[in-house]
Amino acid sequence: MKILMVTSETVPFAKTGGLADAVSALAINLRKQGHDVRIVMPRYYKIDRTKLKPIETPVAVAAGQVETWVKFYEAPLPQTDIPVYFIDHELCYGRDGIYGTKVEPDFHDNPYRAAVLCHGAFQLCRMLGWYPDIMHAHDWFCALVPVLLKHVCRNGYFAHTASVFTIHNLGYQGVYGKENFPALGLDWNLYYGAGLEHNGAINLLQSALSCADMITTVSPTYAREIQTTEGGFGLDGLLRVRSDCVRGVLNGCDLDTWNPSKDKLLPANFDYKNLENKKKCKEELQKRMGLPVNPNVPVFGIVTRLADQKGIAEIFAPNYGCMYSMCKNMEIQFAVLGSGEKWCEQEINNLQNVLPNMRAFVGYDESLSHLIEAGSDFFLMPSRYEPCGLNQMYSILYGTLPIVRRTGGLADTVEQYNENTGDGTGFLFDSLTPEAVYNTVGWATYAYYNKKDHIKKMQERGMQKDFSWDRSVDGYVNVYSEALMRGCGINTADWR
Repeated sequence: MKILMVTSETVPFAKTGGLADAVSALAINLRKQGHDVRIVMPRYYKIDRTKLKPIETPVAVAAGQVETWVKFYEAPLPQTDIPVYFIDHELCYGRDGIYGTKVEPDFHDNPYRAAVLCHGAFQLCRMLGWYPDIMHAHDWFCALVPVLLKHVCRNGYFAHTASVFTIHNLGYQGVYGKENFPALGLDWNLYYGAGLEHNGAINLLQSALSCADMITTVSPTYAREIQTTEGGFGLDGLLRVRSDCVRGVLNGCDLDTWNPSKDKLLPANFDYKNLENKKKCKEELQKRMGLPVNPNVPVFGIVTRLADQKGIAEIFAPNYGCMYSMCKNMEIQFAVLGSGEKWCEQEINNLQNVLPNMRAFVGYDESLSHLIEAGSDFFLMPSRYEPCGLNQMYSILYGTLPIVRRTGGLADTVEQYNENTGDGTGFLFDSLTPEAVYNTVGWATYAYYNKKDHIKKMQERGMQKDFSWDRSVDGYVNVYSEALMRGCGINTADWR
């Protein structure tokens, strides 16, 4: 198949979260299967155009109330032959930040910036004379791709092109005032006709859910959760109406980067057949974090974005969170890495000043994140919701047993510990409360001190799990086939 990924982020060029990793990993693994996959994204200020190859002359896109002229550049995704095309428009993308900055968290002209990318994706295909079978758009910033394909472009060269839209996080929807509609470069009849209207405003993500031939999200459980009132962020009704087009495809892991047997960021490598070197990682973690070096005390790791979605209040909030009582009442240690909400950063610093068995690094450090995954005995991840999650998978692969809330991708990847048999790969709980977190950490602590054979069995079982992208890619290829059948009446079985 010919597949065009339309995205606002792709590693290593631009990243704010897991979206960037997922797009590049999916593209790479689709290419390994022989598909002609390409990526288009904005050229942000920090992407040096002198290192890119310019493509022909500027072209006009229909975003806004007058034509917008853009230029395209090209570079391969590093260590691959996958072309990445960059839409260059200084007014839109020549600034710091992808969606906003600390001064302006949500750029006021994001609807226009998003429209330039989506209209530009179609112009790129026309310019190249390359028309994809699938246009795969990712998250709200690229939501106009299914709209344009269904209502504007599905004729002529795009008559046999289908759209797939992936929700990486339903909490981010691209909701803006109705006065921004002209910036989208669409006829006003599409305000209602394409599902853009939302409580008198425009909702970009809602329009994609209305128009895409197929909708995916990044885990099977999250695909069900977003169709409920609790998890639907106001769009659950629409998702239920379109439920026959919704699929959950679990993301895979980058096993070249996250593999304890060859991870270059670790002081020692190990695998499920020999866990001795995991002890060396634990010792190095305790030293680096300033924790007492003691191989017999369980270390609980946390690597997280300090945001409400991640359950940080239940752990750290003053007079509410359970971190203080866990460290006071249990013979355990905590190693914390994260940044985000200022109140939480401050409270973490306050806690480590009074808790000798909790140490934290406020910020981000790639090597430390690997060391925490490898050197910890347990990994705490009590997310309020988690579309997919990667850290719990990293933990399992590194012999570090995750403690997670039963939601989204966490429920799909962590198997509950069985006290009788020692089966499972981690510890799950349901209610997001400080008491539930406290009790589950206590349960894991009890198992550590009293069920060592179970802990070892769970580690060895988890480290042999297949979290590669192979199965994920097969899932996406199946979705692409469904999209072509639904959108264009094409049976891909006829291609074989």
